[in-house]
Amino acid sequence: MPLALRFPPDQRLETWVAPPPGAAALVRAAARGQRGDWLYLTGPAGTGKTHVLLAACAEAEAAGRRAAYLPLAVARGRLAHALAALEGHDLLALDGIEAIAGQREDEVALFDAHNRARAAGTTVLYAARDIPEALGLTLPDLRSRLGQCVRIPLAPLDEAGRREVLRQRAQRRGLVLEEAALDWLLRRVERDLGSLTALLDRLDRASLAAQRRITVPFLRQTLGL
Repeated sequence: MPLALRFPPDQRLETWVAPPPGAAALVRAAARGQRGDWLYLTGPAGTGKTHVLLAACAEAEAAGRRAAYLPLAVARGRLAHALAALEGHDLLALDGIEAIAGQREDEVALFDAHNRARAAGTTVLYAARDIPEALGLTLPDLRSRLGQCVRIPLAPLDEAGRREVLRQRAQRRGLVLEEAALDWLLRRVERDLGSLTALLDRLDRASLAAQRRITVPFLRQTLGL
């Protein structure tokens, strides 16, 4: 269970493409413990919620705070044990609340952990695909607690945003993506950030193995598109 991890270098607040106005500063302040707001990121799959949570953890650790990230889907049915193991951290990033919606024991466990974290002065960042009232949570008190968090709505990236993500992440891998290759990719790949990152990892390995630049012919050959 990935309760804590070395946060990937791609996942930083500085690499958050097209954040909502003021959102990056708000997340940074929360991660560093500079304000008491708890945050609730909401948006469809692929809008960067996990990116922001991992970036917040990295930011917290850079400030000397203990941070942990937990995708609730991996702890479904045993959330009480998973959350108990994280007590004592300064920042908790809890991803995918929808995964436990309708699971009474897990909802109670999250509600109890929420209250303990408040009492301990721990900062909590949540992420879910929808607002608390629309997740199908059966515990009214949990919906109420989540509803008190500051909400940051996220939307899918437009083409310019996707282009910037590809360009930034290629540069960090030492890859050169010509505009023609970028255009070709953007017409054929998935929009979400996770797919873009996985694609670049695949291209990085293939380019290194073949000792070839990433051109349109190389993309056609490698991706079979």
